Amino acid sequence: MEMKHEDGRFYFEDDDKMIGEITYSTVKDGVVSIDHTYVDDNYRGQGLAGKLLNAMLDFSDLKGLKVVPVCEYAKAAFEKKPEIRFLLADNYQELLKGEN
Repeated sequence: MEMKHEDGRFYFEDDDKMIGEITYSTVKDGVVSIDHTYVDDNYRGQGLAGKLLNAMLDFSDLKGLKVVPVCEYAKAAFEKKPEIRFLLADNYQELLKGEN
């Protein structure tokens, strides 16, 4: 099982089957939203969602992007982990309102 990246998502495949992904999209220049996190039921409990999120956060940090957590998994991670909050877009709460 290996993690792959393409524009708009990081994902895991196992025997050419997508078993987990985290998707993102551009909100505006320099800001991306984490839209969705998914792990196949048969692969839950292995920390794949966390690995996907960490890859997304590392990517954002490397590219100098700020983040708007839209999906519930990403929102919960930012609430629980103050050490990643430096990646939050300054006005992410206002940007979230625009997503709904």
